[in-house]
Parts: sequence; C-alpha cells; structure tokens
Amino acid sequence: MDPTFGEPLYTAEEMRAAEEGHDVEELMERAGAAVANAVLERYPEAKEIVVVAGGGANGGDARIAGRILSEAGKSVRVVDAKSGGDDVGYPDLIVDGLFGTGFSGEPRDDAKALIDAMNAGPEVVAVDLPSGVDASTGEVVWEAVEADHVVTFHGLKVGLEVAPGAFHAPFVEIADIGLAEGQTNSWLATAELLDLIPRRAPGDNKYTAGSVLVVGGSPGYTGALCLAARAAFRADAGYVAVAAPDESLPIVEQQLLEAVKRSLSDVDEAAERAGAVAIGPGLGRGDDQRGLVRRLLDRLDVPVVLDADALDGLEPFEREAATVLTPHEGELARLLDRESKWVAAHRLAALREAVDRFKCIVVLKGYGTLVGAPGHEGALVCRGPASLATAGTGDVLTGVLAAFLSKTSVLEPVEVAAAAVVAHAEAAWAHEHQSGLVASDVIEALPYVLG
Repeated sequence: MDPTFGEPLYTAEEMRAAEEGHDVEELMERAGAAVANAVLERYPEAKEIVVVAGGGANGGDARIAGRILSEAGKSVRVVDAKSGGDDVGYPDLIVDGLFGTGFSGEPRDDAKALIDAMNAGPEVVAVDLPSGVDASTGEVVWEAVEADHVVTFHGLKVGLEVAPGAFHAPFVEIADIGLAEGQTNSWLATAELLDLIPRRAPGDNKYTAGSVLVVGGSPGYTGALCLAARAAFRADAGYVAVAAPDESLPIVEQQLLEAVKRSLSDVDEAAERAGAVAIGPGLGRGDDQRGLVRRLLDRLDVPVVLDADALDGLEPFEREAATVLTPHEGELARLLDRESKWVAAHRLAALREAVDRFKCIVVLKGYGTLVGAPGHEGALVCRGPASLATAGTGDVLTGVLAAFLSKTSVLEPVEVAAAAVVAHAEAAWAHEHQSGLVASDVIEALPYVLG
C-alpha cells in the first residue's frame, strides 16, 4: 500500500520505534505543553482542573500539562493512579493521563474506579488516547474513558480510528513533538486516492471506460440490484449490465434505463463483456445461489466483488484475479463461525482472520471501514459518516467497487478497494442533510465527488 495516499496510523510498537533515540524528558515536556495549550485554547473558562495521572510516560505528560496549567493561573489538582474514584470529584475539566499507548487488556480495579469517575464527571481531555483503549487495535476489553477531546502526539494511533476505540475519541488533535514520520503498516485512506482512478478519456468507448456486470435481484430484492447498477454508472463506468431471474426482469426494466438487462440463465454470456463482476445484491440464498457463486468464481478471470447474499455459506476458493469480499460485522461473523459481538469488539483481528482464511481483499464495513489484503500486515481505514447506516448503502458501495475495479489503474487492487470506500464516504459527507440520508442520495452525489 502506497503511503502517499494516506495518513499513517501508529501502533504502540511503531510509536516506540519513532521515539527511539530521542530525549524522553524533552518529548514529555513538548507533549505536556501541547495538552496544556489545547486546554487553554479550547476550554478557557475551566478554572478547576483535575489531572488523573498514571505511573508511566503518559502520566508524566499529564503532570507536565498540569504544571503549565497551574502556571497559567488554573487551579490544578493531580490524582494519581492509586487514588480512589471519589478523589476525582467534579471539577470544571478532567485531563485523562491514566494510561498511554502501552496499555492493553483489562484495567485493574483501582483504574476501573478512576475511569468510572472520569466518565461521570465533566468534559475530558485525553492525553494521547482515552484510557482503556488499546492503541494498536482499538479494542476496549472492559470500558474506556469517554473523551471529548484527544490530544495525540506525532500521529494518529490505530486505536483512535478503529472501533470501538474510535467511539471514545470524537475529536482528535495531533500535536507535533518533533519526531520524524516512521514506518507504519496501517493507514487512514484519504481522498487523494480518488485522483488515481481513471475517468473517461477522449479515446474511450463505453467498454474501455469500465464495463460492469451486476448479478442478483431476486423477487422482492430488485432494489439492491438496481442500486448497485446505478452506483456503478455514477462511479463513471461506461457500460453496466445486470443479470436477474426472469420473474424480476419486468421490475428491473422499469427501474434501470441505461443498464442492459439479461436473464440469470444467460449470466455466462453477459459476463463476456465485463471488466468486473459484482455478485450478491438481492441474489437470494439457497443451494442454487451458492452453486452459482462458486461456478462464477471458478470461471471468471476478471475482478469480482462478493457482497450480501453471495457471502452466504462461502468457503475458501482459489483464483488469480482480484476478489473483494464486503461483509458487515454479522456477515463476517458467519463466515468465521464467530459471534457478531466478537467481530465488533475485535475488528482488526477479525479482518486479518478473514484475509488469511479467504486469501483475498476484505472490506469490513462499519464505522471506520477496514480494508485488508494478503501480503499487507495492517489495514487501510476509511472514515464515513453515521448517515451511511441505512438500507442500501452497502449495495451502492458494491457498485462503486465494481466500477473502479473495471478500469485500468496504477493502484493495487487493495488500494482500488480503499478508493471506492473513500468515494462512498465522501459522497455521503457531501449531501446537504445527514439526517434522513438514503442510498440514492449517495449515488447522486458520486459524480460531484469524482469531479
């Protein structure tokens, strides 16, 4: 994955490597000053401040912040890690310096009491990341501080962008403490990726501009097929065909003007012109559908996106062309024979397990969608608004993925997948009203995002 098109996300180990060879006391002084300055700028009315300080470097950063705040005229009280929750009280503001990037697992009982007290108090500014969040994975074993503002040092941490840790850090400020950019395995995908997706050029025809086939649309679920096809067109594909059961075709004919409609029985012929195939939107579940998915995977030599019903009962397979799975947490749980709540709590671990099992690109949808691929140890993380949590937006993403994969690109397939997720998110962000957003709104915004 090319780091040019993303923002680095650091694990605890990667941060230690970035800090190696630097004066620890000097780094702590800079970090503490950054926290104090953030408090003074963002919370100028806060007069009484409690600093909860652990025993490590994070606690040292917090204590330095407390000293600077005291020098600025604030009333500062330091509560150490061995204090009880009652010692926190109810000041104007709390600075959370209990745990740092080295924390993982479940807090001790005394730390739990302090976390509870901070969550019951006023607004909280967290030092580097909210205490209780694993910086390297985003996992929260027990519970974590519900921070209002996070001042993180040098760069974003994985745990600040991957749920559930991301839920505890709604606003993050990055403070420069004088370190050079280090090597990371995970990246926050940025909109610059979209610049590398080819647009229709003067020499293109409708097939060379990107040719997509969408397979699905069983009776009662034709909307999913239509959303994916419309999204592929709006993501700049030049030709889109759909293959659906015969009984669904009259409805599809009414909903899709531009797409070519084919019977599901003619899917092999329809696939001959495709540069990428999306399978699953509204496909239905059963032995026949599972057999069709497996046959197409074996036969096709172009990129394939498997979504929704195409993931039902999916077993590992081998093929040379790129394959992208796009499960949400429940679908991935079924693929891995795990519970959904486990996937939700261990999103990075679940992603890696799925990549290892299926040997293909996996897009784990949700808050902070994750993109992983064989040969890439980390993940690309893609932010999206909460408004995407509505029916049909997954079908839209499938169409965008297929359109992007059907185009010639200098990007690796995993980066193409990340670019599709970014385009999907940017289209949702671009809508004037986030409340009440529907999947069709995302489709209509795609051309404006792609330019």
